[in-house]
Amino acid sequence: MGLETPVEMSAAALEVQALVERSRKAQAQIEHYTQEQVDELITTMVWSVARPEVAEKIARHTVEETALGNYEGKYLKIFRKTRATLFDIIGDKSVGVIEEDKERNLIKIAKPIGVIGALSPTTNPEATPVIKAISAVKGRNSIIVAPHPRAKLTNKLICDYMREALEACGAPADLVISIDIPALETTAELMSQCDRVLATGGGAMVTAAYSSGTPALGVGVGNAVITVDDTAKLDEAAEKIRISKTLDLAASCSSDNSVLAFSSVHDELLEKLQAEGGYIVSPEQKSQLQSVMWEDGHLSTRIVAQPASTLAGMAGFELPEDKTFLIVPETGAGADHPFSGEKLSVVMAFYKVDDIDDAIGLTNKIQAYQGQGHSCGIYSYNDDNILKFAMNTKTSRVMVNQPQAASNSGNLWNGMRQTFSLGCGSWGGNSTNNNITWRDLINETWVSKPLAVTKQLPPDEELFAVAMNKLN
Repeated sequence: MGLETPVEMSAAALEVQALVERSRKAQAQIEHYTQEQVDELITTMVWSVARPEVAEKIARHTVEETALGNYEGKYLKIFRKTRATLFDIIGDKSVGVIEEDKERNLIKIAKPIGVIGALSPTTNPEATPVIKAISAVKGRNSIIVAPHPRAKLTNKLICDYMREALEACGAPADLVISIDIPALETTAELMSQCDRVLATGGGAMVTAAYSSGTPALGVGVGNAVITVDDTAKLDEAAEKIRISKTLDLAASCSSDNSVLAFSSVHDELLEKLQAEGGYIVSPEQKSQLQSVMWEDGHLSTRIVAQPASTLAGMAGFELPEDKTFLIVPETGAGADHPFSGEKLSVVMAFYKVDDIDDAIGLTNKIQAYQGQGHSCGIYSYNDDNILKFAMNTKTSRVMVNQPQAASNSGNLWNGMRQTFSLGCGSWGGNSTNNNITWRDLINETWVSKPLAVTKQLPPDEELFAVAMNKLN
């Protein structure tokens, strides 16, 4: 019997194989770095892109290349969000013993996974590569970043800055590698050949990550639903809803897609939202807007993260100059009510609800259509309402009295972990509910020592008391 001919690898497979080999070689060089060395790397990586003049350059380049969002939003993300993420993790112990449980006599030791394959979306291509890269390196991993084709030059620019930073610290530049000519086959090969996939992007790409055969951390569809109850401070709520709705022209999947106002505050909140720059569309304008926002039942890419005036122009109506977001009165949820879904635009559905139970029911209906497991928000100073809302909605995170898009991925005003990768749990088809950080990108060795006193099982009459009453 003759020798078997090996299966010929595709050009994409060979290309990725070479990148993974470089990445693995670089990772091996930092596998035994100290905590101080690791933290020096990530600090220098962030400074390389977050310096004011560089952040400005990246922000302008991102808007020019992608034609999504605006300069102010991009600058905030690369200048402020990367700083906040570094600040959030710089004090974490990620090398050696990272946790001790004296009661159970357990020790946890952090160890790197290896090569992280990261997907970066076109909506947040300015800060996503940085945040994922420092999370990877914090765990002494290397990373290969596959960008959306529409943001490939931005991705290369950012990765090149971080590579220079690594070399300046005496570390291998290949700890961060950019795929400069992205393609579906190349990205698929990366997901297949790396050690852990960190997927942020469209639903199809996240599904592909889970199907790659490599352990993957993915995110779910966003569709944030915000409730405003009768104890809310309406000026505060209106201002923060506007901030969230217009940040980077709603490129974020965390943008306020629907607002549910208690009937007792509905009219007043609507007035305050108009004062903040909201424009209430008429029934005719709603129909016009719907026809340009969805094509064959799918959200049109041409409306994503565009100015309100542009959307109005596409729909065939004019918008006053002082209006920055569109308010669409809505009553229903589901496919027959597309405005109840994720819109990735400065368009917000607006509902009236009777009370907190009505708000919970409608929130769950909206997110059963799109966005289940991602996040919700509530403006309230009634702790009973807040807890009831959180207990009964199928969501991984609830932001209270905070601008949703700027808060659920972590910010200086809350304790959420800083990230751009939001796990949505089983509700969103994800393996985690976490705000994904470096802790999700390590292996942990558990060291177990004998307890000082061996645990003793209680007698059956004590352990099974409830069961005995039921079954005897």
